[in-house]
Amino acid sequence: MTTLLANPTDTVTAVDARLSEDRFLVELSDGRELAVPYRRIPWLRWLAEAKPEQRADWTLEPGGFAIYWPQLDDGVEVCHLLAMDSLA
Repeated sequence: MTTLLANPTDTVTAVDARLSEDRFLVELSDGRELAVPYRRIPWLRWLAEAKPEQRADWTLEPGGFAIYWPQLDDGVEVCHLLAMDSLA
């Protein structure tokens, strides 16, 4: 999937996120929502192996460029999720 923006200098950021038992859902500033099957993605193993209370404790980084889990000292940048989505 190619992401076309009205203005090429616009940056897509996260405005909200939530986790279900098998999906990491990210609401984007351009109105899309990504559904990431985090349990099946090797580079998100740390998130899949975390305790539910650790997964529930996340924050948006300033500007919405990433989602960060303080208890896990790890995070995911929106650009990496978008790059993964474009390969699907």
